[in-house]
Amino acid sequence: MFDLSLEMLRVVEEAAIACARTMGVGDPDGSDHAAVESMRRVLDTIAIDGTIVIGEGERDKAPMLYIGEKVGSGVGAEGAMQVDIAVDPLEGTNLCATGAGGAITVLAASERHGLLHAPDCYMEKIVVGPQAKGAVDLDAPVKQNLKAIARRLQRGVDELVVVVLDRPRHRKLIADIREAGARIRLISDGDLSAGIAAAVAGTGVQAVMGSGGAPEGVLLAAALRCLNGEILGRLVVKDAAQKERMQQMGITDVDKLYRTEDLAPGRHLVFAATGVTDGNLFNGVRFTGDGSRTQSIVMTSAPPTVRFIDTVRLENKPDVKVRFR
Repeated sequence: MFDLSLEMLRVVEEAAIACARTMGVGDPDGSDHAAVESMRRVLDTIAIDGTIVIGEGERDKAPMLYIGEKVGSGVGAEGAMQVDIAVDPLEGTNLCATGAGGAITVLAASERHGLLHAPDCYMEKIVVGPQAKGAVDLDAPVKQNLKAIARRLQRGVDELVVVVLDRPRHRKLIADIREAGARIRLISDGDLSAGIAAAVAGTGVQAVMGSGGAPEGVLLAAALRCLNGEILGRLVVKDAAQKERMQQMGITDVDKLYRTEDLAPGRHLVFAATGVTDGNLFNGVRFTGDGSRTQSIVMTSAPPTVRFIDTVRLENKPDVKVRFR
């Protein structure tokens, strides 16, 4: 049987190359469209019966990779592997459009019902790595959580770096973190990649706090299941119409505290991401006269495996050469 993780890796690599060609041209919609089209094309070559559970939106608003769309060459085939898929074809569309660092292509997959069907709304989140797992509480004061993280890491609060999306809604959170004595790395986009960084030693990030997209929270949970990190989240209900939409999607308790295993309960999870522009985790796509080079991460929960992959795609020409760096 084929290795699903390597097939999913191929999806994010091809998408990264496609949208990297739009890097810096100032067209975020065009960059996103390039990634979406590439993902769909490659997914349809894989022998799975796949269902998009987190995608680009509803069917009438998203021409491709919409929620509920079927993908894979095995759709409807007897005995085909049934797979639920969550995608963020290009996290950081504005980053890609402006040439800024941190844009990535992302995908998570599981057996059926292994990923929460999260509504397109905000989610309040706190993310930590393995050492601080079980030490934080979404309802606790910021200062208390930072002290708990520092205690687990055996360092001072002033040695912690917390990533926060630079948004007006986070003004009080930022003030609370600074009052507690921790340092802040403000980012314009990309709380998913920041969450992965918090769970990987050596990135210089110890936590992510604040509210961001709920679909990204599910993707991040899949990654954290593989990295032994933790995310705590709660949906942010904007109005009565959004609450009704959540209930239609099967979310009966809109105030529920979601843990990592609630967001990504699957036994067989795959997570894959590729850098589009240079960031903390990956180099961006490099184009040369001989082909292209990408850096990616691909992870599985069973067996627990994390691969950091450097891929060179060569042009089909007689004088092609491979560079070491």
